[in-house]
Amino acid sequence: MRVNPRRAVAIAAVLTLTAVAAPAATATPATAATALPGGVPGVTVPSLDWRDCGTGDGFQCATAQVPLDYRDLAKGTLALALSRRPAGKPDQRIGSLLVNPGGPGGSGVGFARSVVTELPAEVAERFDVVGFDPRGVGQSSALACLDAEQTRAAFAEMPATRGRGDFERGQRFAAEFNAGCQARSGALLPYVGTEYVARDIDVLRAALGDAKLNYYGVSFGTYIGTVYANLFPKNFRVLALDGGYDPEAYANDPYRYDLGQFLATEAAFERFLSWCATSEKCPFGTGNPGKAFDQLVADLDREPVKDADGKVIANGASLAYRMIFALNGGRPSWPALAAQLTEAQSRTGRLLRPISTNAPFFAANTAVECADRVYPKSKVQLRARLAVAAALTPHLGPVAAYGSPGYDHSHAAACQQWSAKQASRYAGPWSAKGSAPILVIGTTGDPDTPYQDSVVLAKTLDNARLLTFVGEGHSGLSNSVCARQATADYLVDKELPARGARCQDDPPA
Repeated sequence: MRVNPRRAVAIAAVLTLTAVAAPAATATPATAATALPGGVPGVTVPSLDWRDCGTGDGFQCATAQVPLDYRDLAKGTLALALSRRPAGKPDQRIGSLLVNPGGPGGSGVGFARSVVTELPAEVAERFDVVGFDPRGVGQSSALACLDAEQTRAAFAEMPATRGRGDFERGQRFAAEFNAGCQARSGALLPYVGTEYVARDIDVLRAALGDAKLNYYGVSFGTYIGTVYANLFPKNFRVLALDGGYDPEAYANDPYRYDLGQFLATEAAFERFLSWCATSEKCPFGTGNPGKAFDQLVADLDREPVKDADGKVIANGASLAYRMIFALNGGRPSWPALAAQLTEAQSRTGRLLRPISTNAPFFAANTAVECADRVYPKSKVQLRARLAVAAALTPHLGPVAAYGSPGYDHSHAAACQQWSAKQASRYAGPWSAKGSAPILVIGTTGDPDTPYQDSVVLAKTLDNARLLTFVGEGHSGLSNSVCARQATADYLVDKELPARGARCQDDPPA
């Protein structure tokens, strides 16, 4: 495998990956004249006027006009925000690398900067690294549902544990959330599904002057990449998918998909608690952190943290929600997380920050998933499935099952009541027959995108190779030097890791 000299020492400490040889990457970029038309026939390929972003880091910004509705071009266009860092070695440039951080609701404009700094240097040297905010996200006509005050008020009503009337309360939360989406973003809701995002990507590929797409997606970005590969299997050179989704379950069997995330998050939390119970680096819980966490949640539900006006800004529910996000940091984050839980016992610290600041992210995350997925209409089935999920995941599951719609597996009640037309939903097939080889990276202890989903994705795609990172945290990008180098080898030289390859460089806590 290709090894960046600057990373040689770190790579030597991990499992060596045997790469499948591939022809050397060409340094000749595609020209605009040779690029295929993007999206659908009749769509005008936008002209990109790149200008310095003014951030002092060499990034350029532009906007691209794309169709609002690919099935009815007369409905007009919307503007997508882009950022680009030109290749550091322009004489060896391969082309553009389009990147997406997932979410849904994550900003690709900002993620491009992370890719430049976190992946091995050869990626930024050989590619123009390009990020974009998908439709409905960030600077691209951001969706809005509940505002910050409404989000604060909803969480103030949410207990972190099961109780009488929790299903009915969750139904009310969902109805209020959906009404807010319709009032603030109703005209856009039908068109934020992933089929249209994938078509946007092909328009952007053409606008960037690339005959073949180079793509790197993390988390939900893997689902975007999977849909793209099935719509345009001949239009990409490389497609790296880190933290895979089981696409059939996500789109068409959502209760099964959600249960996997409930279980993965709870299992990651239990592994954190087990470490905390025996580690000298954990000041929380004096040997019984699980009991201490349950007591902390109960105390905050009984006596929430309030601002100077007497409004609840943090309680047991918001603490549990922040834990769901915090587990993505993997083992290196565990000592800090334990310290933050100790701070929370004194009613201070990061875990008790107002959850209302996440309102814009919750809007996009929920609305995009409701545009993509079909939940059965039976409320009897909804009640039963949520009860199972909450019972199996008692620490962190109830807030997702019965709280206000927010992140990923909290969407069932909202999507089951969703009334917006799903004009941009993709429902399959998923094999990407005839495509170039695809790299899938899965993390065995991923609390957010369960490892088994990456296994299923690699098997579902006709031409994919799975790399396994044996470790904790969300994605190989964030937690494994080995996975980052394997990703760079694939993106730059189209080298795939050996079948069954495993990265075993999980950082210590």
